[in-house]
Amino acid sequence: MLKENLIMLRKLNGYSQEQVAEKIGISRQAYAKWENGMTIPDIEKASLLAQVYGITIDGLIKTENVDGIGMLPPAPPGKNIWGVVTLGDRGQIVIPKPARDHLGINGGDRLIVASDEVGIALIPSDYFESKLRELADMISKEAEGN
Repeated sequence: MLKENLIMLRKLNGYSQEQVAEKIGISRQAYAKWENGMTIPDIEKASLLAQVYGITIDGLIKTENVDGIGMLPPAPPGKNIWGVVTLGDRGQIVIPKPARDHLGINGGDRLIVASDEVGIALIPSDYFESKLRELADMISKEAEGN
């Protein structure tokens, strides 16, 4: 798991073994041994690796497998991959129970559907609306000051 994660994270970030080794203060050969599974980093080096890749130490050693996708890269702190859902004929999806529990989403809750070029996001409507009110208040206060 560790060696696969190290390879995947390095490639996702566009680093060479030499670049990662320099960032954490070791030789390229020592880093290569970690990726080959010949040795493992001590806790201090693991902490530095986690910082370089923007993940937790736990993320270095865990492997997430999702149906139909296979092994996934470790998620940064505060980010999650909950699984795969299938879009129904009328556009409906079922949000996995662990995700609903983690986010406090219940049946009947209103969600804002947002997107970019890559995918969609579901945002609780009360959170979204509170941020809009904050923005409107900020704009109103700025207008009063001018």
